[in-house]
Amino acid sequence: MASAPPQIFSPQRRLAARRRMRNLQRLPDAPRYVLSDMVEDVQERLAFLRHEATRVLLVGDWSGALAQAFEAQGCEVVSVQPEDGFDEQQPFPFGGFDLIASLGTLDTVNDLPGALVHIRQALAPGGLMIASFVGAGSLPILREIMLAADGERPAARLHPMVDVRAGGQLLQRCGFAKPVIDSRALHVRFGSLRALVQDLRAQALGNVLVSPPPILGKAMLDRARQAFDRAADAHGRATERFEILTLSGWKA
Repeated sequence: MASAPPQIFSPQRRLAARRRMRNLQRLPDAPRYVLSDMVEDVQERLAFLRHEATRVLLVGDWSGALAQAFEAQGCEVVSVQPEDGFDEQQPFPFGGFDLIASLGTLDTVNDLPGALVHIRQALAPGGLMIASFVGAGSLPILREIMLAADGERPAARLHPMVDVRAGGQLLQRCGFAKPVIDSRALHVRFGSLRALVQDLRAQALGNVLVSPPPILGKAMLDRARQAFDRAADAHGRATERFEILTLSGWKA
């Protein structure tokens, strides 16, 4: 009997984070640059591959931008969201898609191989999967800030992330044909630690580990702000990096 995957992420905290994101996205000028980058990348890849899809499944396209683009082309589009109860770790209740695009959701599932298998099974023969999410190498400044804040007793404040090598192994393991794995950097400048944290929360990129880290006390917050100031440039702004990992593969 296959062993159950380790429970790294809390489904309840993940759901709460994504629902909070939906509420925050209603505010004026809400940040959505991570998802926007993924949407643009999907469109560029499809244009390069010349893959014409007629039936499309979108997972995590909470902006609706990609869905609108496909609908304008006459595609049949099914759009689902984890915050609405769609579970990527269970067999999909529908199938036969020419394209499945998963945007920013697979980085916090406990059974990533299982989720990829469910995607492959929901594709029609010759169908294409494109899955993008924040991967290893992201948020190096925030990691250093949190280490400085915690001092001699560091806590798990950022969850583990998938790298390019592991992504390639996953695609092969899950039976995708012609797998392609790549990572690209998205750089964003912040004027304060508060602004960085607010942007993460507004895009559901915060910590959803099973065991929440201890709350930062006043002294720890002071150390965190000082660490941010050390990372900032002469204009008081720090440039953080988001590594966007993209996995793509075909169903033979």
